[in-house]
Amino acid sequence: MRTIGLIGGLSWESTVVYYQIINQRVRERLGGSHSANSLIWSVDYTTVEDLIFADRWEEVSTLLTGAGRGLEELGADLLLVCSNTFSRVSDDVERAVSVPVLHIADALGAEIRARGMRRVGLLGTRFTMEEPFYRDRLAAHGLDVVVPRREQRELVHRVIFDELVRGVLRDSSREAYRKIIDDLADDGAEGVILGCTEIELLIGEKDSPIPVLPSARLHAEAAAGFALAD
Repeated sequence: MRTIGLIGGLSWESTVVYYQIINQRVRERLGGSHSANSLIWSVDYTTVEDLIFADRWEEVSTLLTGAGRGLEELGADLLLVCSNTFSRVSDDVERAVSVPVLHIADALGAEIRARGMRRVGLLGTRFTMEEPFYRDRLAAHGLDVVVPRREQRELVHRVIFDELVRGVLRDSSREAYRKIIDDLADDGAEGVILGCTEIELLIGEKDSPIPVLPSARLHAEAAAGFALAD
């Protein structure tokens, strides 16, 4: 079994999801009391949050590439940046190490194509929804990505940073997200990407008229598959 290295704390609530899903999939595949060989490098979220809002992405890159090198030195055979927003620096991490880095958008793209979808909605932080680093990666998989209207994007972004990364789950925010997903479906989306790993704490299949694509779960499942591949 290969060792998975998780660059987490982005935020820790969603890193828990990664750890849980990876270990569940390994146990399902191998049976008994098996669990994954894994390492977690968890950063202080306030530090990186302050950096991205100050547009200091080079410092974010330095911090996360350092985490990647540390995990490789400890024996990781595969690295994951456990975030959609912070996948903006995934390529920097990959250039800094000699082991593969599984990009979250590539894991999603492969799954979406396997399901036969071509047009998908995207929910996430403002960075993820509006900047090209994420949507272009999905477009390279042949996908047409649609995002909510500006005022809806602002609401999605605010809920993530004011509530979800702090472990706050509000019914009013869930209902607002449901309405936004309904609008994306009306715009022709065949599925909706939960493109911030914390959104999965708030939204599930029952909240959507179209299939939800939980980014953290799909990223973690792809990592487990890599760890167990012949």
